[in-house]
Formats: sequence, C-alpha cells, structure tokens
Amino acid sequence: MKQYIFIYCEGTDAKVIAVEKTKDKLKILKAASLEIIQPSVDIDQDIRGLKIEADDDLSLVGLNTSEHNTVKKPSYSSLTFMNAALDGLKLNKTQFVSVITEPSAYYHEVEGTPRTTSSKVTMQIAEELQRQRNIAVDKDNIEYVPLADQSYLSVFVSGEIECVKLINSLANYNGRKFYKIPAIKSAEISLAYYIIKKEKFFPDDSSLIVYIGKDYSKLIFLKGRKLKHIGSTLDIGKSNLHTYDVYFSKILLEMENGGISSLDNIIVCGEDDSENLLLSFYGTFPEANVTKVDFKDVDVTELPTDTKNILSSFCVPIAAAQDFFADLSGEHKGINLLPKYVIEQQKFLQFGWHGFAILPLLFVAAFFFTQKTLENNSTIKSLNSDIIKYQKLYDKNQSIINQITSLEGKINNFGRTQAILDSVSIGTLAWTRAANNISSFIKKKKNLWLTSVALSSENKVKLEGYSLNKYVVTDLAYSLRSAELKSVFFETLREKNSYKFVLSFDIANYNKAGK
Repeated sequence: MKQYIFIYCEGTDAKVIAVEKTKDKLKILKAASLEIIQPSVDIDQDIRGLKIEADDDLSLVGLNTSEHNTVKKPSYSSLTFMNAALDGLKLNKTQFVSVITEPSAYYHEVEGTPRTTSSKVTMQIAEELQRQRNIAVDKDNIEYVPLADQSYLSVFVSGEIECVKLINSLANYNGRKFYKIPAIKSAEISLAYYIIKKEKFFPDDSSLIVYIGKDYSKLIFLKGRKLKHIGSTLDIGKSNLHTYDVYFSKILLEMENGGISSLDNIIVCGEDDSENLLLSFYGTFPEANVTKVDFKDVDVTELPTDTKNILSSFCVPIAAAQDFFADLSGEHKGINLLPKYVIEQQKFLQFGWHGFAILPLLFVAAFFFTQKTLENNSTIKSLNSDIIKYQKLYDKNQSIINQITSLEGKINNFGRTQAILDSVSIGTLAWTRAANNISSFIKKKKNLWLTSVALSSENKVKLEGYSLNKYVVTDLAYSLRSAELKSVFFETLREKNSYKFVLSFDIANYNKAGK
C-alpha cells in the first residue's frame, strides 16, 4: 500500500506524520515533532571535501574559498532526527506532501462570486494583487476557495518554500536529488475542511477553530459549513502564553474585523487543548459550545502511548491528509499550491518534446564551445589577474561607501528625532488638560470605563468604552470640550447589560486654559 508523509512547517517547528489510506480510516504509521535549526553556513560555489564532524556541525575542509556564498539549510542534526523518526519507511518510494502557512502562503480576499473559468479567475486575482498590493504572482501559483458571504479567498505562494527546501535537504541527506512532492496544502484551509467534515454545524452557526502552536496560533472562523474568515497569525503559543485573557482579547478583535457578532461553537486543537483552556473559553463565551477535536476517524494503533496523548498537536498534518485523500478520490475539490518550479525540478528530463528534436545540435554545440574554451584559456588567465586587481579596488571603495552610509543614517536619525521632539512638546499641555478632564470624570463615575483612546490625523481624539448606564455616556460627552457622541450600542457583557459607546473631540480645544 502506498505511503505518504505529510510535513507541516510552522516557523522552526515541524510536525511530521507518515500515513496509509485504508478503505475505512486514515492509518498513521509514525508521528514526530521536530525543531528545524537553520544555521548560516558558508558554502563554496564548487564544494569538494565536505566533512561531518562529531558534533554534527558542518565544516569545510580543503576548499578554495576565494568565491563563496552564504546560504541557509537545515542543520545536519535536524535532518538526522527527521531521518530517525521516519526509520523503517522506504522514502524513495514514499510521496511527500508539504503543509504550509504564513509567511510561505499568502491570503487575499476577493469580493464577488467568480462567474467564469478557473484560469480567468486566477488571472483576475493576479491582476488585482499587482494593482492593489503591488505583488507580482504567476496565475499558476494561485488557488481560491469560496467564502460564506458570497466572496472568495485566494491563496498563493511566492518565491521558494521553506518546507519544500526541507524535503529536498532530507533527500540530499539520503543521497537523492529530490523526493516526489505531489501537492502542497494550506494549513488553515485543510483544518477548516477537516472540522467542517467532522462536526454537524447548523447553517446559521458561527464557529471558531482555535489552533495553538508552540510559538504561534491561528483563528479560523466558519459560518455554517463554510469558511468565513481567517484571522491574522498570532505570535502567542503554548511556549509564550502566560494568561488566556490575551487570547480572548485577540479573538474579540478578529471577530470585529470579520464582522462576527457572536460564537455558537468553539473548537480547540493544537499543542494545548487542556481542560483549563476549555473552561476559560466557557467563562468568556458562556453561550458557545466549547469542544476539542477527537480523532476517532484515524487509526493510531501503530503509535506509542505518549504520542497518542498529544495527538491533537498533529491535527494540521492529519487534516491535510484527510483533505488530500478526499481530493484524490474526487470527494471534494481541494487546493494544491504546488508551484511550477517544483514540478519542473521533479521531471526526469527538464525539457519537452521539442528538446529531443534539437538534441543532436547539443553535441555539435558542445564540441564548438569546448574548442573555443581551449583557445581562450590564455585570455581568461590574463583577465583573471585584472579581476583580482579590480576586486581589491572595489572592496576598498565599498568600505568607504559603508562609512558614508553610516554617517548619513546618523544625520537622518537626528533630524527625525528632533522633529518628533518638537511635535510632542507642542501638544503636551493640551493632552495633560484633556487627560485630567477625562480622569476626573471617570473617578466620579464608577460604572464607566474606557477600552481605547486613539488620535486621528485630523487631531481628533477617539474614545471607545463601556458603561452600565447610558446617561453617564451623555454626561461624559458634555464634560469634554466640544465632544461628539458618535454611537451608543446596547451590548451584553459578562451577563450584564452595558452600553458600548464611541465619541470624539478635537484635542486643539484644550490648547487654551479653561474648564
């Protein structure tokens, strides 16, 4: 039975699972979590005599380092651990599926429903990305999925993909040029598909998938059984999470950005799906059904007990595997972000039928260029000496330019610092008066608090907050100089009736003394 390896790369963390697809279930053969270290290594353009020392570091022995580049590649120890984790599998007969997220994958929401062929839609998306975001993307590297609000979300890749480089490095480690990569999946879209397939959501349900990684987290919003909104990647994970309240404030902000007023379901998965986390979600969203992902549809009999206990941390590659096999069987139309350059790299011959037609000419050209090379050897030696001389002159001039650039930066920074200090000193008194005005009012009113204070480019101060009494909001507006009450909305906050308000006033009104 054909075996597949799914690798999910998220920062320096990689989740790897080896699977087989049976008739009834997805069978996981191996699962491992690895830290991928990518040290900078100086590698000569013509590497010979590469030697591996006992401490797993890379050292270059007996090399001509006159011309070299600095490149990044996974450390030898990382590849050793990954190879050990996949021990027992015939990797040359196994296919690898890469699962990526930001910053390897980019998302762009497009208004309206596509009413034309797929190739034309991707061309329109490529033109819109060039026009709106000044990003040049090949239409063949763009995929899209429908959203719940009659629009669609485009997904695209640009440049080299780190997870693909990791797979190629593993192939090089085992003496092969590459391993077969049939697909590249989006972590967020695959996870959304897997949860929608498992859970029975009502058409009007608003649901949230919370994936907690080691250093990052993902928020994926659903409407019914369709994707609604993918939130920004949060730089909060299990390793740097000190209080769950930080999560809840981020979730509320993303709900506001996505136009989501309430949550009916919350599904927690990833590195942390503890009872404490679930109870905290219950406390913050009492009306929501909070659950964690179960994996009853997956055969884990081959895995050790300690891996079974943390199976939720592998939910993304598991979801990608379910997405991949469903797409393979025609159960649904998934996305594949495999770029053209990877497809070309994996071809046995890198040219089409027309390449074979000119194959005889290659031998003639090889003979001709070999002859010309031999004739020009003396000229090349002379030019090489000139290159060395001019290279020394270039290095000397470059050193002088770097010194000039450093001085220019210091001069520019001084000007910007002076401008900032001048602008701050002008408005200090006005801000002091305004702050005293606001704080004295709030001190008297115990049922009002502010959540946001912002200054617009027109010197308008925008205040946002909550009050348990709507008349207090009016009194606050009257107490400020020429304040305008923009909006007051009724909102239930932690089982209490409250009023969310927004008002603004001109900070310039406080430049003069007075009440």
